[in-house]
Amino acid sequence: MQNNYNPDVLSCLANLSSDEVFTPPKLANEILDLLPKELWKDKNATFLDPVSKSGVFLREIAKRLLEGLKEEIPNLQKRINHIYAKQVFGIGITEMTSLLSRRSLYCSREANGKYSISGSFDDNQGNIFFDDTKHDWKNGRCLFCGASQSEYEREQGLETHAYQFIHNNLPAKIKNMKFDVIIGNPPYQMSDGGGTGSSAIPLYHKFVDQAKKLNPQYLTMIIPSRWFTGGKGLDDFRDTMLKDNCLREIHDFLDASECFSGVSIEGGVCYFLWKRDDKGLCMVHTHSSNGISSTTERPLLEQGADVFIRYNEVISIIRKVIAKKEDNFSNLVSPRNPYGIGSEVLIGSYSKRAEKIKVLGVLKSERVIKKIPLAQLGRNIDELNSYRLFISKADGAAGQIGNPIPARIIGKIVVAEPNMACTETFLRIGVFSDEQEALHVKQYMETKFFRVLVGARKNKNMTRDTYSFAPLQDFSESWTDEKLYKKYKLTKEEIEFIESMICPMN
Repeated sequence: MQNNYNPDVLSCLANLSSDEVFTPPKLANEILDLLPKELWKDKNATFLDPVSKSGVFLREIAKRLLEGLKEEIPNLQKRINHIYAKQVFGIGITEMTSLLSRRSLYCSREANGKYSISGSFDDNQGNIFFDDTKHDWKNGRCLFCGASQSEYEREQGLETHAYQFIHNNLPAKIKNMKFDVIIGNPPYQMSDGGGTGSSAIPLYHKFVDQAKKLNPQYLTMIIPSRWFTGGKGLDDFRDTMLKDNCLREIHDFLDASECFSGVSIEGGVCYFLWKRDDKGLCMVHTHSSNGISSTTERPLLEQGADVFIRYNEVISIIRKVIAKKEDNFSNLVSPRNPYGIGSEVLIGSYSKRAEKIKVLGVLKSERVIKKIPLAQLGRNIDELNSYRLFISKADGAAGQIGNPIPARIIGKIVVAEPNMACTETFLRIGVFSDEQEALHVKQYMETKFFRVLVGARKNKNMTRDTYSFAPLQDFSESWTDEKLYKKYKLTKEEIEFIESMICPMN
């Protein structure tokens, strides 16, 4: 039997990097499905992909228009010419991707080439532009994207990652155009000469902001979900997005490989639909790797929250907690570096006569306890005669809600006896008069109830604010999940959700 399998070449492309990820055709079409169907029958509708890589969005848009405009423009060639000349536009992120995008859309890397299916163009770019753009340096940084001059001021011929769309260099042909739809998958981040992951410079929010400035009727992009809780360079973007009632639909994937096979993006990815002329609540779809998903129409900001709560199921639990009007557990949590000492104190050489204290820290990825002079401490020396708890401020292995499933959320908690401090790697929880009270707090923190509330705010680095959804309890008594479920009157469904998503601490 003849094998008729004919793979789509755009589904087979290797990604440029984890920062510049090609969009699979299937995903591109799922994103396009967010748009109103009547657009595909509108010969005046205009579309822009300002971050074109493979050209998949442009190609799939053209395919839909070719079908939708059959009745209005029956002649196929006239229909092609009209769509390509009047409706579909792109900006390549590099010269290579602009060539690839033209090949995908026009079937030729030159819009006016011999094999181009469009007869609309006199130049080789057509409506897919690329202009070699330069960074605008000031005090060692680019004014537009924040790139480091020492890292990205490169010799001719080397890629500088000065993306045209966010560097105030729009092509003249589209500078004054009004687009009905702006769509794309922007570059996610930029290395800053050593930082990777969440410590690199985020870029994707700049493309969203720039797209909004063009005032399209619809805006949809797929971006990392890290903006939900803010972080490096993202706090203002988070606040603006969560207060924007034009943001009408979000599809949130906790595992990025559900969208991009073989790609690891910490915190997952999401795609959204922003409607300029249609304000209201947001339809939130949560997708997770084990097939669990939920859909709820809700505000992006819950009462008392300043971050986006990813799981719809957690919201009802948080509402029940807020209704009790109890004090906040974050009041027990120290700011970063509670004793003013870094990890370097663990490897120092000290006089044997100096008064020593124990210090918990991390050396070569292992927790260690060393003795250092008391004089090394920079602050909070008055706490050392009490019991406290120490917990890591960054525990990647613990995960977030839904990634992995089930997740631990927090790292191992250490009961700090008197005359013990910690390095900046840890946060300090509470100042307790006796060990029993400290143990009750530790027991509470290890409940699944507590950890699901912490997980609702967790980013890579945990801070005092990460604990702000969790309520304080009376720590003269011990706490269990069963006791907490009863106190807050959780439903069977809410309990099942917690039990399925949070694993035992051991």
